[in-house]
Amino acid sequence: MIQTVRKAWAIPELRKKIVFTLLILLIFRIGNAITVPYIDTDLLESQLNGMGATILGLYNVMSGGAFATATVFALSIQPYINSSIIIQLLTVAIPYLENLAKDGGEEGRKKIQSITRYTTVAIAILQAVGYYFMMKRYGILAPGADGIWPALVIIVSFIAGSSFVMWMGEQVTEFGVGNGISIILFAGIVSRVPTMVSEMARGVSTWSAVSKGVMTQETLVSSGYSAEQAQQVLGSALPPWGVILLVVGGLALIAFIVFINDAERRIPVQYAKRQVGRKMYGGQSSNLPMKVSMAGVLPVIFAQSIASLPITIWSFVGIPAEGTVSRSIYDAIDTKSLVYMVVYFILIIGFAYFYSSIQFNPVEIANNMKKQGGFIPGFRPGKPTVDFIRRVLNKITLFGAIYLGIVAICPLIAGKLLGNNSVAIGGTSVIIVVGVALETVKALESQMLMRQYKGFLE
Repeated sequence: MIQTVRKAWAIPELRKKIVFTLLILLIFRIGNAITVPYIDTDLLESQLNGMGATILGLYNVMSGGAFATATVFALSIQPYINSSIIIQLLTVAIPYLENLAKDGGEEGRKKIQSITRYTTVAIAILQAVGYYFMMKRYGILAPGADGIWPALVIIVSFIAGSSFVMWMGEQVTEFGVGNGISIILFAGIVSRVPTMVSEMARGVSTWSAVSKGVMTQETLVSSGYSAEQAQQVLGSALPPWGVILLVVGGLALIAFIVFINDAERRIPVQYAKRQVGRKMYGGQSSNLPMKVSMAGVLPVIFAQSIASLPITIWSFVGIPAEGTVSRSIYDAIDTKSLVYMVVYFILIIGFAYFYSSIQFNPVEIANNMKKQGGFIPGFRPGKPTVDFIRRVLNKITLFGAIYLGIVAICPLIAGKLLGNNSVAIGGTSVIIVVGVALETVKALESQMLMRQYKGFLE
């Protein structure tokens, strides 16, 4: 990977693309440091720390911590991701969008992109309004910021920031390296690495103080902490062997993701010979590649959004008091509970099948193969070929779904064993970071290869 970047840097045209991408990322990080007025960021951060494993915690990680500090880019690229997923799903359900995607060509692609932009702004408006009312309910707004003008400033700032991030992502896609939206998402997650390291170091020091008896709930309460804050501090304790376990587990997880990301099932395809005029065409062998991780990280994001939705809504409404029936239900479906993990795992498998069926149509593949004179050895064209491709797709999807479930559940189990919830959404982050890094390197390699061919032909 480092060697690829060094070779790309030596090519002047690619060097300009890399510099442009880095400048956009610099602007993104500067925007993440500019806070929106009328908000008490300290109160907001402490409030969201208690919601770390909910969907709000996922938003915070993907925004690089901007969501918890209410910066201009607090909504980050999340509205665009949600918009893209919605339009992708509607493309299957609405014939007009389906025709644009299949037969519209470049003009159809531009129309779909325009619809996606408008949908992004609409989602950003909804999220900004909801974010404002959440802060208002918990008393996170600054004193005297309850009027209409502060509300407009806060909501418009969030909407404008999200729209600007979307524009920057499109600029990187057009003039930079790789997919701009993915790279911005990558930068947001990676920017939290120093914070994660400092939190681990703080957790080890807390564990040392607790084990020596210097830090207890009584001492914390007497020093000004509330009972809940004291419990959170004690819950962040991390033993030294836990750090080693997290580092080794993280490296193993990265290796596993890289292996699965490149894994694919190749179905052999034979093309019959046919004569056109005086020339003979066909007769060659090829293959139909089917990636194991076809759906990417989308099933994990959607599954976590739905599985944590009850707890997220409860966090908005208010956590039930101890000893009540509502609190028992809350604890039973909490993001650290066994019920949540089982539901989360099942939803990942379900969404993986759903996205695979959208992205890979066996009937369409078999028809295209038949038109080009191709066939799978041992299977007749038509329904037998469709059934075979569907069986292979189901097996591949099951393996890929189990892989996603393991990657997503392992950090939850590790956090439960270590008594530390800061790694609850680490699996999703690792999949995104590794996937984007591999895609960007492949994009650089393909551009270098194109320029080498160009130089050879000239």
